[in-house]
Parts: sequence; C-alpha cells; structure tokens
Amino acid sequence: MGALHDCHYDLGLENGINLGGCVELDFEQDPQTVVIEDAVKVLLEGLGEDINREGIRKTPLRVAKALREGTRGYNQKVKDVIQGALFPEVGVENGVGQAGGAGGLVLVRDLDLFSYCESCLLPFQVKCHVGYIPSGQRVVGLSKLSRVADIFAKRLQDPQRLADEICLALQHWIKPTGAAVVLHCSHIHFPSFAPGCLDSDHSKWVKVVVGSGSGSFEKDDSAMWVDFLGLLRHKDINLETIHSRTKASCWCPSRSLKTGPSKSGMVAAVGSIIQSLGQDPCRKELMGTPNRFVKWLMSFKDSNLEMELSEFNGIPLRTIGRVNYKEHIKSELNLSLWSLCEHHLLPFYGLVHIGYMSDEEVNPKGKSLLQSIVHFYGFKLQVQERLTRQIAETVAPLLGGDLMVVVEANHTCMISRGIEKFGSNTATIAVLGRFSNDPAARSKFLQSIPSYSL
Repeated sequence: MGALHDCHYDLGLENGINLGGCVELDFEQDPQTVVIEDAVKVLLEGLGEDINREGIRKTPLRVAKALREGTRGYNQKVKDVIQGALFPEVGVENGVGQAGGAGGLVLVRDLDLFSYCESCLLPFQVKCHVGYIPSGQRVVGLSKLSRVADIFAKRLQDPQRLADEICLALQHWIKPTGAAVVLHCSHIHFPSFAPGCLDSDHSKWVKVVVGSGSGSFEKDDSAMWVDFLGLLRHKDINLETIHSRTKASCWCPSRSLKTGPSKSGMVAAVGSIIQSLGQDPCRKELMGTPNRFVKWLMSFKDSNLEMELSEFNGIPLRTIGRVNYKEHIKSELNLSLWSLCEHHLLPFYGLVHIGYMSDEEVNPKGKSLLQSIVHFYGFKLQVQERLTRQIAETVAPLLGGDLMVVVEANHTCMISRGIEKFGSNTATIAVLGRFSNDPAARSKFLQSIPSYSL
C-alpha cells in the first residue's frame, strides 16, 4: 500500500484502476470507490474477518458510500449555493438602528449536521446556530445558511475550523454587516478498553462549544454577540464557554488512546482512504489519523475478554418452580454495551436489560459475569439483532432458562451515510422459556426498565 514511513500512499490497485483517470463510471466502478473498498478489505482481514462472510461481504462498498457521502463537501462550492439566492429588500442598509442594520440580526438556530473528525475518522454531531446582519439592501434565502454550513460539515473537520470556515464563507459571499456561527459539537467517547473501565457510568460523549465571528461580530466583546446569544436562548452557551477553547486543545478522545506499533498494512490502507477522498494524509492535522483509527479499530479485537468468561463456572441461583412465577420476575438493568457495526465499521453503544424468573437476586459475582458476557459479545463486529440473541442464549442456562433480553443502542451510522437521523435509537428483544408465550410476563419486565437515557 505504500511506504508509510515516507508518508506515501500508493493508490494503484491490482485491477489496474488508478485515481488519476477521468473516465465517467458508475459509483461502484468509480476509482475512488474501488480504492476505499480495497482498503476496507485490508482492515477487515486485519481484524481476522473473512471478507467473503455473508454479513460483511458488502461492508467495503457500504463504507465507501458512507465516506464519500459524508465528505461530499469537498466537491461543492459556496458560490453555487449563494448565487441567485440573494434577494432585494428595501430598508436593509448599513446604518445603525435601521431595519436590517445593527438592529436587524437574522438567526437560524438548531441546525442538525454531522461531520467526520479529522483526528480519528469517526462522525461527530453538530448543533449549528448561524446568524448574520444583512446589508446592501439584500437578504439571503434562509435555507442557504443551512446548505452553506453543510458544505463545510461534509469534510474532515475540527470544530473550530468548521465554525471559522462557515463564518468566513458567509462574510465573503453575502457581504453582510457581520456574520456569526456557534457550534455545539458532540464526539463519541469510546472508553478505555480495559474490561474494568467499561462501566455504565462512563461518559459517552465529549462535548465542546465553539464560535466564530466576522465583521461586527469579529471582536469578542462586540455588543452584537449579546443580541446573538440572547436570541439563541441556550443557557449553557455564553461568551465564556464559546471562547474558552484554545487552538492548542484537541477534543478528540482518540488522542488519549495509548500509542504503539500498529499493523503497517492497515495504517497504509487508512492513508489510502484519506487520499482517495481528495485529502493529503501528510497534512499536519491528518498525520496521525491512520494510526489512531487503526488503534481504535483493533481495540475490538485485542480486548481479550474471552479469558474473563473462563474464570466463572456459573451463577449460583436457585430458580423456582412454575407456581406463582409471575411474582418472582427479577431484572438486571443498565448493563453497559459497546460494539462495532459490521455493516459500516462504526461504533454503537447502549444498555442491556435482562429479565429472568427466580426467587433470588443475582449476587455481585453474578452481576460481574453478566456484564462480562455483554462485553464479550459486544466487542466484535456485530449487528444488534444477533448480539441480543447471543446474550440471551448464553445467559439463559445460568438463570434457569426463562429469560428476556432487551438491548437499547445508539448507532453512529444513523447520523452519517446520508441518513442523518439525530437522536434515534434502536431496541431489540430476545425471549426464551416461559417469557416466549406469556405477554403478561414480558410486559411486567418491560415496565421495570427505566426511561431510555443514553
């Protein structure tokens, strides 16, 4: 794949296709797609997977589609969005106090965007607030503010640079009295992969608020910021929080992962993906990205959780007979879950709830075993439906055979690859034994599960 130590990534492929070509091909034959697919196959093989297995046979293509869709902003121009979207409006002048002047702020709040973190290639969520003060007797169509923001979000990004690029683009193409952007960004915070650190109290998101201003918003103490934040009406966003982040700080949690040697073939493959997206993997901000991505990915293989299971012989529970069993429905709730979607190589996380029939509670050692089982099946390439069934089948003999498992999870693939369904989550159920044909028992257990709070 290339001489990694020289920061060269050879994009030539075995089938002879090279990125330098300009022949129009459909998506699956496009050279960029083929490069990403070949690179993903290298990553899957590095994880010990059979790339011809039914569940992941199309994963390389799915990953290629997601990445190219998620970085389409490199092929879009602000000029094409703004051109023809500026409308004349009488009274919109530069003068202070006139309609559309210093007192005529226009603010569009709560735009949901996503972007790819340039430090680790994982998607992060963005709540975007954009404002501008019109001038020159013209206003811009409100939808164009969202489209301009999306152009820069659909690139490999850092929150502060994303805010700056949106703001400067609006200032240049709309020519307002001033423009301002505030972003509330949330990056998934994968935990330390040491088994003892995978608890349900782990903070699942790293959050940062950044802002950028131009024109009348350029100075931090500008009175225009007071109007902007007043209209924003977010109690957790103020000038202090916006400007507290220094340029030297890095919010990406992947930088806290322990560094060390990675498989050079996998690292080079990630470098090829970056280059196929039109970016230079030797750019300062991207220099460590391939290694960090591989380190994160390999954590799902190297967690060594299987050894933990062998230390237990079972949970010493005494299950009850078939009389009045509905009065003895017990539950173990909020077991922490982390996993990796085998369709898109993106993380998903959530909670596992287990219901069973017994006259005794699970003891502390048993609770530890249940959590270990969840981690054991979670730290693999997975789909949530299979994961739910595997947990149920493994736990059932330990808890008497009458069992119900509920898995609730957030999938980062749902905010990327063109889906962009922010705040959605997925619930799956597996039932065994008497739970299978007793709706009342299932209902009683489901009512014991607390409100979803991931």
